[in-house]
Amino acid sequence: MFGRTSVQSMLDTDFYKLTMGQAYLHQIPGAEAEWEFKCRTDEDLTPYVSLLRAELEGLSELYLTDDQYNYLASNFSFLSPDYLRWLQLFRYDPSLLSLNAVNGRLQVTARGPQLHVSPFEIPLMACLSEIRNRQRYPEVDGDLIRKSTYTKIKQLEALGDKCDLSDFRFADFGTRRRFSFAAQKQVVGMLAQHLPENFVGTSNPLFAREFGVSCIGTMAHEWFQTHQQLNYRLVDSQRAALDNWVTEYRGDLGVALTDIIGVDSFCNDLDLYFAKLYDGYRHDSGDPILWGDKIIARLEALKVDPSQKTLVFSDGLNFEKAVAIYSHFQGRIKTSFGIGTWLMGDFGVNKPMNMVMKMVRLNGHPVAKISDSPGKTMCRDRSFLEYLMNTFAVDMDVRTKVLANI
Repeated sequence: MFGRTSVQSMLDTDFYKLTMGQAYLHQIPGAEAEWEFKCRTDEDLTPYVSLLRAELEGLSELYLTDDQYNYLASNFSFLSPDYLRWLQLFRYDPSLLSLNAVNGRLQVTARGPQLHVSPFEIPLMACLSEIRNRQRYPEVDGDLIRKSTYTKIKQLEALGDKCDLSDFRFADFGTRRRFSFAAQKQVVGMLAQHLPENFVGTSNPLFAREFGVSCIGTMAHEWFQTHQQLNYRLVDSQRAALDNWVTEYRGDLGVALTDIIGVDSFCNDLDLYFAKLYDGYRHDSGDPILWGDKIIARLEALKVDPSQKTLVFSDGLNFEKAVAIYSHFQGRIKTSFGIGTWLMGDFGVNKPMNMVMKMVRLNGHPVAKISDSPGKTMCRDRSFLEYLMNTFAVDMDVRTKVLANI
């Protein structure tokens, strides 16, 4: 059932790994990066080191099949022939990874060309999650997953009895923290069957193809972090990232992530040019209502009609939270929701892991993510973090909280 590895296809990842991969190939093919794994909760993952190492070795056997190539080429015109050819030749190289157990903590680093280390993020976490869950929660089987997911479906239907959900749209963003490959496949199938009006797709290209739903994803934090150590002034790095994305995709994939240095810094860089070019904005940390109100206020200040834009919410959601956000913004701006861990990893009797894998250096220099939730900030170099916050005039209260959490 599980095969050599818990990740069973080159397409078993998040779609934005492909879209960013193309931009890396075209714009910075020689960039060298370093990534680190971090478990945000106090959990001893060291018993799984050998199993994880074996599964990651198995990733090297994956390749893009002709059928998968044709799927990408036929459905995504913005994926260029040269990148798809590169993807056919790409193989995961486990020698770029270092796995160790140190003082009861799992340490994982990836070092090498950004084109080759960035793709490890999603399958590494998916493999680790599945290994850990097999050991800890053997009672979670297909029947329990079906019952739990059906209960969630009924919850959304009950919420629909209280408010109009005809425009409520959500997608699966759960690959990295899923309970297992089989669980995600089962849940995506159930959502597509039972909630066809509300469930719009998945960030996982493999399941998008299998179930005939939309494949969703644009950019992640790493895209903006990368620009912090390219040939731009640091103060211009966020605008450069936004501009280079437009150069690559010429109007496609127009949803921008906003919390690399905080929503206030993003709004300062969101001028009329970007406000008109981008179709929407993705929330991934901080108070979602406050965040959305700030984006709307910025658009209105620029005299751009918010009703023509979309807010995409993707931070720790369930149906109850998502519907509350949807109701708040209804009639003011379009909304969409990416729901991950709760749908794909939480089946009532188990506790999903809270883990990330983020880039910490590019071309030998530090990069940082300053989240709107201070606990999500990730940077190895405190002096660079302080410099970044000074450069972008981050609020003093926010600075204090950020520095206290690294």
